[in-house]
Amino acid sequence: MDEKTEEKDVIILAIESSCDETAAAVVRNGREVLSNVIYSQIDLHTLYGGVVPEIASRKHIEKINQVIEQALKEAAVTLDDLTAIGVTYGPGLVGALLVGVSEAKAISYAKHLPLVGVHHIEGHISANYIENQDLEPPFLCLVVSGGHTHLVRVLDYGKYEILGMTRDDAAGEAFDKVARAIGLGYPGGPKIEKAAHEGDPDAIAFPRARISDNPYDFSFSGVKSAVLNYINGCRMKGEEIVPVDIAASFQKAVVDVLVSHTMHAAEVFSIDKLAIAGGVASNGALRDAMRQVCEKRHIRFYHPSPILCTDNAAMIGAAAYYEYMSGTRSGLDLNAIPYLKLGER
Repeated sequence: MDEKTEEKDVIILAIESSCDETAAAVVRNGREVLSNVIYSQIDLHTLYGGVVPEIASRKHIEKINQVIEQALKEAAVTLDDLTAIGVTYGPGLVGALLVGVSEAKAISYAKHLPLVGVHHIEGHISANYIENQDLEPPFLCLVVSGGHTHLVRVLDYGKYEILGMTRDDAAGEAFDKVARAIGLGYPGGPKIEKAAHEGDPDAIAFPRARISDNPYDFSFSGVKSAVLNYINGCRMKGEEIVPVDIAASFQKAVVDVLVSHTMHAAEVFSIDKLAIAGGVASNGALRDAMRQVCEKRHIRFYHPSPILCTDNAAMIGAAAYYEYMSGTRSGLDLNAIPYLKLGER
C-alpha cells in the first residue's frame, strides 16, 4: 500500500509564570506562534526597586485565567483543539511557579491533555527556533538574564551540556544593582543601556573577572563591587560622579566578559552556530559585539526579537513541542522546583 498519512499539527498551550510576567501562548509545531500574551508586573515592582515574590504570586493568580483566555482567543482555538499543555516548572520563584503549574495541571486533568513540564532556561534557548527557521542543533547558546548566566552546548533538541555558569550574580542582576546605585531605578538593564548611549565606555576601567578553574564560568559580583567602590571613592574625595560614564563603562566590562568567554568556547569546540537568549540578550551593545566577532570568525549568529528575550510563553511552547515529540510527559504530581538545573527531570 502506498498511502500517505497526513501528519497532524501539534498545537500546544504554553504557560509561563516563573517571575513577574504572567504569560500564555499557543504554538503550532514548535515554531509557529499563533498567540503570545504577556501581562507584565514591572510597573508594580518598580515601586519596590525589584520583584517582591509574594506580590508576584498574588498577581499571577489574579491574571492567569484572563491571559490564557486571551491567548486562546487570539489564536482562534479552543481547549478542544489542543494537543498538549506546556508549563514552566523551574527554576524561578516558587510561589509564582506554583500558579502556572497548578493551572496547567487543572487544564490537563479536565481536558485529558498530555502535560509537559519545561525548564525555564530551555525555554529561553528555544526562543531562537521561533524566528530562525533554519536553526537546528548542534549550536552554542549564551543565556543571560536577571537570574541566570549560562553558557550551553545544545547537542540536540532537549539535550544540553552546561559549559559554564555564574558563580555569584547573574549579568542581569548586576545590571539591576548598578542601576540602583547610580540612581537609574528598576529595571536596570534597559536603563543602563539607555544611559550608556550618552556615556564614555572607556571613562572608567572596571575589572573583567576570569575564573581560574573553569574558563567558561562567570562572576559579576566583582565588577558590581568595583562600581560601588568607585562611587564611594568619588564621594569621599569630592569628585564628580558621572552616571552615564559609569553605565557605559560597566556595560562594556560585562559585555567584554560575555563575549570573550563565549568565543573561547566557540574556538575550543569548533562552533559554527551561536545563539544568545534571555532578557540581557536584548541589550544592543551585547548584540552588536557578538555580531561583529561572529562575522570575523565566520560563525552564524542568532538572536530572538526583544519580546522573545524577556520571559514569555511562546518560548515555553517551542521547548514543550520538542519535549513532547521526544516522548516527555509529566504526571499530575508535577511540582514547582525553584532551583531546577538544566537537563534535570
